[in-house]
Amino acid sequence: MSRFSAITDNPHQRGFSQKTGILITNLGSPDAPTTSAVRRYLREFLSDPRVVEIPRLLWLIILHGIILRIRPAKSAKNYQKIWTEQGAPLITITQAQQQKLQQHLIRLGHQDVIVEMAMRYGNPSIESGLTKLREQGVTKIVVLPLYPQYSGATTGSTFDAVSRVLRSWRWVPELHFINGYHQQPDYIEALANSIAEDLTANGTPDKLVFSYHGTPKQFLNWGDPYYCFCMQTTRLVSERLQLPEGLAVSTFQSRFGKAEWLQPYTDVTLTEFAKQGIDNVAILSPAFSADCLETLEELEEENRETFMHAGGKHYRYIKALNDREDHIAALAKLVIPYLSNKA
Repeated sequence: MSRFSAITDNPHQRGFSQKTGILITNLGSPDAPTTSAVRRYLREFLSDPRVVEIPRLLWLIILHGIILRIRPAKSAKNYQKIWTEQGAPLITITQAQQQKLQQHLIRLGHQDVIVEMAMRYGNPSIESGLTKLREQGVTKIVVLPLYPQYSGATTGSTFDAVSRVLRSWRWVPELHFINGYHQQPDYIEALANSIAEDLTANGTPDKLVFSYHGTPKQFLNWGDPYYCFCMQTTRLVSERLQLPEGLAVSTFQSRFGKAEWLQPYTDVTLTEFAKQGIDNVAILSPAFSADCLETLEELEEENRETFMHAGGKHYRYIKALNDREDHIAALAKLVIPYLSNKA
């Protein structure tokens, strides 16, 4: 075999039509709902300097000396509550999104498009997703992190991971990175549709709570736009549905540690509502494109218990957009401008 024969394996030598790869990404889940698997996952997640921005040496001592000794067992029990026969809900839902987005684009005439999925932490990894696309001969890659509202801790971290992988490639393909879509009309429409369907089926609650994943308040002080983008999403959906003034409120969940996080806090707000006699709430989390631990366990179970214990009577969770057809159509609208052949 000639020492140059391997060159013919490269897309630029094959001479076939240009292909575009789309990589949809999300945060990730442990490989199993066990203490050891959760520990591996949390080690990777909490070691990301985008996620925890305190002096590195101090944080590593806290992480390995305290958190990874205590938190995995508790988190594993929570994962066990939501785990299905197919595995982690976030993974299986993202797989469904991948398949439906592929089919949707083909129906629109985009035959030379390949959709893969990856997780920022855990499996399948960003590296494996990009490698799959390269092996299928793509000459252009569109990365779509499924975080509607940009944050450095999520979208920014995904960019870091993609960059690290591509630094090792001899031939870097044309790259497009979509860094958010909190105002995209089709995303707002899909959110509005999901809420309208719930209101039609279950009636209008006293409060409609838009619960976003929290971040440390210091991130906002340093210039992270996430808080503002969350507020804009709530406003746009409220305007689209013509909700009565005061019905919709924005809160932030999943805080961790002793530092101040974005407020108002979801659990504190629910408790205050119940004590004020506001005993009928519906809650959704627009920052999550797929249901996961933070929605299925924290919102649907833990915060329900918080609200009911404080005196609330009616509590319901409106599911994430998941693989709804209008959600898939919204994702397609985001990537179509970057495809080789526009429909």
